[in-house]
Amino acid sequence: MFLFEEGPQSPREVEGFFNELIGPHEADLFWRDYRKRFITDADIQFIKQCGLNSVRIPFHYQYFVNGGEGFELLDPVIEWCSKAGIWVILDMHCAPGGQTGTNIDDSWGYPWLYESEEAQDLTCQVWKGIADYYSDEPTIIGYDLLNEPIPTFPQLQKYNSKLEPLYKRITHAIREVDKDHLIILEGAQWATNFQVFGSPFDAKTIYEFHKYWAEPNQDAIREYLEFRDRHNVPIWLGESGENTDQWVGQFAELVNKNDVGWCFWPYKKMEKTSCLVSMAKPAHWDEIIAFGKMAGGTGAAEKRIAARPSLESSREALHDLLEKIEFRACSVNHGYLQALGLH
Repeated sequence: MFLFEEGPQSPREVEGFFNELIGPHEADLFWRDYRKRFITDADIQFIKQCGLNSVRIPFHYQYFVNGGEGFELLDPVIEWCSKAGIWVILDMHCAPGGQTGTNIDDSWGYPWLYESEEAQDLTCQVWKGIADYYSDEPTIIGYDLLNEPIPTFPQLQKYNSKLEPLYKRITHAIREVDKDHLIILEGAQWATNFQVFGSPFDAKTIYEFHKYWAEPNQDAIREYLEFRDRHNVPIWLGESGENTDQWVGQFAELVNKNDVGWCFWPYKKMEKTSCLVSMAKPAHWDEIIAFGKMAGGTGAAEKRIAARPSLESSREALHDLLEKIEFRACSVNHGYLQALGLH
């Protein structure tokens, strides 16, 4: 979303990069401001006006431990959604230890969640705390327990057998404090593999799949439809997109035809139009992108210090980014909206 394809990728890598650009104190202030400005009531009102009826909010577990600002950030969004008549799904995108071992879960390059009892205990604890806090909140549909667990990498598929037992543990923790909200379970291998599931173990469960870059035909979703029919359970397309407007339109038509609800990813990113709204590149951003591609680490400090953008340029760039992420500064991608059948 920052155009850092050949640079820092995970949250911790991007945060470290910004620490290097403007210093850790200024960077911390930047991120606090960023989290409050990236999504505002204006974004939710726009989503409502488009004709959408739900949002899937990804979160990092770290904001719900040690006095983190998780509820401080979520509460206003849920209030805006409630006023707009928009449903909310809470999605643990980054679990303790990491459920994927890649950039998207902010892990350390391996899915340590499946090796660590402590990480699993903390995952249950975080979800139980969230469920307890929101147990009476009608705007929330349910809890998306783990985003895209276990990649397709052959070395990691040994963890497939551990996924559903972990889901059962988390669900048990949630049900101690919340009997009503839906539990949402994603398949393994980036939420594409439903063979990891046995019979449903909770009466209020949705099974979620993600699908990118597939041929937009019936074969792409056949196994999920068969799972739905076999177990008489609801299924949901929790992520798709990142493609041309033509493909997005064809895939939306496919899932609509099969009575499958959907959520396309993401809502907002920089310059690219495969999303609802786009932000422009900030000042000096090409310099920052180029710097991010250099070999990192303190072993390369001399070369990096010689090549880095000036402190003034970096400060101006990140200040400009805060302005450009706000809805009023973004451009609407009408072709994408039309592809989704929105307005």
